[in-house]
Amino acid sequence: MRRKHRRLHSEADLDITPFMNLMIVLVPVLLLNMVFAHTSVLELNFPTGESVSSGQQEELQIQVVIYDHHLVVADNQGGVIKKIPEREGDFDFVLLKDVMKELKSRVPEKKDVIIMPSRETSYQVLVTVMDTVRSYEAVVAGNMVEAELFPDISLGDAPEQDQTGDEVSS
Repeated sequence: MRRKHRRLHSEADLDITPFMNLMIVLVPVLLLNMVFAHTSVLELNFPTGESVSSGQQEELQIQVVIYDHHLVVADNQGGVIKKIPEREGDFDFVLLKDVMKELKSRVPEKKDVIIMPSRETSYQVLVTVMDTVRSYEAVVAGNMVEAELFPDISLGDAPEQDQTGDEVSS
């Protein structure tokens, strides 16, 4: 007589405790180490090519011209305000910020500036000049805040220079 062996078929319980422990530790670690991308967008005004009326020509225009070895801060009424030479092989952005603060104190209602890079200007220098003329850090009531200088930035082409570094009039 043959015996039939009945095997006991029991379903195994899934033990998910180790997996849950892993998730409890892994999720916060990944969240803490995640790099949050911060993207900021500047709105720029480009020349339209339209003719300027006589009423618009009378308005003060502040210009920052970026040449190879110096920066020129000028306006359309009085000409060159300040020529900022390179310092130790790099542009003097601290002096540029000081000049822009002084201009802002003279014309506090003015919000726009024209930045005119030369063809050889690097992208990093252009962005640094834009950041420098847009705002500066100031202490107000014990807190660091971004004080506004000239947030409305327009771009244009720098005038050509002759061998002496002076602008060539067209």
